[in-house]
Amino acid sequence: MTAQAILADLRHGRRPDAEDLAWMARGLADGTVSDAQAGAFAMGICHTGLDEAGRAALTLAMRDSGRVLSWDLDGPVLDKHSTGGVGDCVSLVLAPALAACGAYVPMISGRGLGHTGGTLDKLEAIPGVATQVDETRFRDVVGTVGCAIVGATADIAPADRRLYAVRDVTATVDSLDLITASILSKKLAGGLEGLVLDVKVGSGAFMKDMDDARALAQALVGTAKAAGCPTSALISDMSQPLAPALGNALEVAAVMDVLTGGERGALYDLTVALGGGLLAKGGLAADDEDGAGRIAEAIASGQAAVCFGRMIAGLGGPVEFVERWARFLPEATVIREVTAQASGVVTAIDGEELGLAVVGLGGGRRNESDEIDPSVGLAQVARLGERVDKGQPLAVVHASRPEAADRAAAKVRAAITLGDTATPLPDLVRERIS
Repeated sequence: MTAQAILADLRHGRRPDAEDLAWMARGLADGTVSDAQAGAFAMGICHTGLDEAGRAALTLAMRDSGRVLSWDLDGPVLDKHSTGGVGDCVSLVLAPALAACGAYVPMISGRGLGHTGGTLDKLEAIPGVATQVDETRFRDVVGTVGCAIVGATADIAPADRRLYAVRDVTATVDSLDLITASILSKKLAGGLEGLVLDVKVGSGAFMKDMDDARALAQALVGTAKAAGCPTSALISDMSQPLAPALGNALEVAAVMDVLTGGERGALYDLTVALGGGLLAKGGLAADDEDGAGRIAEAIASGQAAVCFGRMIAGLGGPVEFVERWARFLPEATVIREVTAQASGVVTAIDGEELGLAVVGLGGGRRNESDEIDPSVGLAQVARLGERVDKGQPLAVVHASRPEAADRAAAKVRAAITLGDTATPLPDLVRERIS
């Protein structure tokens, strides 16, 4: 078997079989497959496509190209993945809530991508926290605390790391088959016994269209189940930021507000919905409703906050972070209200533009090597349906320099549309795929 033979089949419209895909994954991981061949493979998959069996075979092949973790714990090993949105810090609330309910959550997460924030970047806004840890420390924190949120090591799904880099420069990122295999190969390498997927749709998500979001959710759920991992998905609304804050330290503050008994908005509601189904899938709840109640109780009782604090300490952060979190988070030097220039009701929010405003402030990356300023971002962002009078704030900009604040303010005003009357609000959970 050779790369040339597999590529020739693809060029003639013949789908590769499981053996072909396993060979290609090994070749991507060990360097047998060149960059040119990897790019041709990605383009061939885009044109020819894979059926459900092919997606499962590619996912498993990429998972098995590196280390696959296994666990010997006294509870189910569960995880969650989001396809990305603005103000989406669910993982930081959900992982400790699940742990407080008796689950173990070895969450391998990523950094910011485009206009969306990254879970690892948010965690690293907390002084001392290290998200790139060795396997021994990862296992220790998961085993003692119940959850750990870390970055993937070099030996987790190396075929995906290689293929993703090639896809990024060959305009093949949006292939449904390759997206599915990329997401699931890394997640399944964590040795999971249950997974819930949060597929975002709307202005702040990568998927703007409901049909595209549904197709991705169905592909992910079907492939994960074919690979042996019980999985369900929620398609959730991203027509506005999930939390009323965007930016790393500001989103951690929003998380702490939820965990310590404050905010009970969309961030809380989606966490409860995702966690409820996952607890049921892991055998820790009778059904989704019972599971949702258990997640809500873990947050209300403060046990989720305790688990979060122990995880932060286990990853090198302050031991007293939960008790004194506001003192530890970095603050921007320029904090400025963005006021409405006319009165009206918020009828639309361009979430992607808000996310790009945060990137422009230095809260995200334009290039992989960019340094992130954890203190910058947007806070108190107006919500859909909210009445705003002239001169009242649409958001509060946190910036490092006055000129950066000016640019962000202009973007905020352009991204938030005011009208005369409110429009119907979309449901937070648009659809469930099980």
